[in-house]
Amino acid sequence: MAILPLLTAAAPPPTPSVEVSVSGLRNTKGQLLVCLTANPKAFPDCSKDKASVRMAVKAANAGHFKVAAPADGTYAIAVVHDENSNNKMDMALFMPKEGFGFSRNPTIGMGAPKFKSASFAVTGDTRQTIKMKYML
Repeated sequence: MAILPLLTAAAPPPTPSVEVSVSGLRNTKGQLLVCLTANPKAFPDCSKDKASVRMAVKAANAGHFKVAAPADGTYAIAVVHDENSNNKMDMALFMPKEGFGFSRNPTIGMGAPKFKSASFAVTGDTRQTIKMKYML
């Protein structure tokens, strides 16, 4: 009787992750709304990107956290300090009342930065440090 070798499926490659460090939070109230996207048209509001990674992190735990990227590629991260936990950025006229930050910490002018200025390559595990900004 012949013994057939067992065929084992190859393990899928590990999902890359982005280790994020956030500095400059003005308090530990609420949560951070985090968006990771590879779609320039969906940045910084990931709601138009079904492939984006969105998560909420308690502000008290926001110093260091990980975001799982779907695959290697070029991504950008947008972060909002949702101090009152209403799952959106509150505005006063046209100015954000809550803090925000972006990967690569681009210069902020009028409006959000372009995807290109916040984007970075993910090839395996990657790190990003984001400095929060508050307008009011």
